[in-house]
Amino acid sequence: MENLVNPAFWKGKRVFITGHTGFKGSWLSLWLQKMGATVAGYALPPGTNPSLFKVADVTRGMNSIIGDIRDFDTLQKSVTASQPEIVFHLAAQALVGEGYRDPLGTFSTNVQGTANLLEAVRKAPSVRAVVVVTSDKCYGNKEWPWPYRENEALGGHDPYSSSKACAELVTAAYRQSFLTEAGVAVATARAGNVFGGGDWSANRLIPDLLAAFSQNQTAQLRRPNAVRPWQHVLEPLAGYLLLAEHLSTKPTTNAAWNFGPNEQDCLPAGAIADRLAKLWGDDAAWEQEAHAFPHEAGLLRLDSSLARRQLGWQPCWSLDSALAATISWHKNWLTVTNMRDYTLGQIEKYITDELAKQ
Repeated sequence: MENLVNPAFWKGKRVFITGHTGFKGSWLSLWLQKMGATVAGYALPPGTNPSLFKVADVTRGMNSIIGDIRDFDTLQKSVTASQPEIVFHLAAQALVGEGYRDPLGTFSTNVQGTANLLEAVRKAPSVRAVVVVTSDKCYGNKEWPWPYRENEALGGHDPYSSSKACAELVTAAYRQSFLTEAGVAVATARAGNVFGGGDWSANRLIPDLLAAFSQNQTAQLRRPNAVRPWQHVLEPLAGYLLLAEHLSTKPTTNAAWNFGPNEQDCLPAGAIADRLAKLWGDDAAWEQEAHAFPHEAGLLRLDSSLARRQLGWQPCWSLDSALAATISWHKNWLTVTNMRDYTLGQIEKYITDELAKQ
């Protein structure tokens, strides 16, 4: 039996989110607002224009603090003032390509930034649970055919992947050295390649495809044969929320959790592009880009049996349903629909579909 996110648990909860202006952070902020949580966020301004944060007016229902995760003093003051009970750490440099372009900035944000957040938590007696969001790229990827489990070795060929493995180690050190003794439950969450409405990040498959299709251009794919664990953004967010609920009641829980799609949704990028083009219509098409690119893994899958077994979490939407929801969001944005209401409506649709599976 699948466990569902419990709105009654979140009503009135004081929640602090780093990275709330980003793609995932904006969806999470809206979901928490919908459930009646008292939400504070800390992040840099949105990294894209347009951004989901602005398009969906995310700031309307929360205390939005603009600041750098690398600025410890400002971060600590913000955490202390917010008196959160639960913290979600999503602030990150989240792109493999940017990691190659700016490795020092990537390590500074993803490693030192994580240490800063956990140190701020250590000094905030109100906090009871922390979910640190890392990445499926934190594993030492040998490109073997079976999916990675939480006890597999950490690694990372490129700066971004390595920085996420380092963030895992930083989190483990703070948990073992300080936070467990202080009664703060801490876990990391490793999700697959997420997509959904409102992502305009550069060099990501779905945003690049949608940008090309909406301009009647042929999309360019870097690695059409690369296999990834594709999932709608609401899938791992449901996992993060369930995990935080679990940590709040069972603080001796596992230290790391995978949240990935069903096996049949781990497909090559080209297959995703084919499905998205068919759903979009209007003769949408793509081709392989001819340039050489830095190394990226060709195969990566996640084993999420721990989350299924102990949290009762499992994916809700099929890949085609998730892609259709993403296209619907994007086309409604193109027609200047009220995107805050529309985004909240998609969250409600996801919740309804989960209930229907019970």
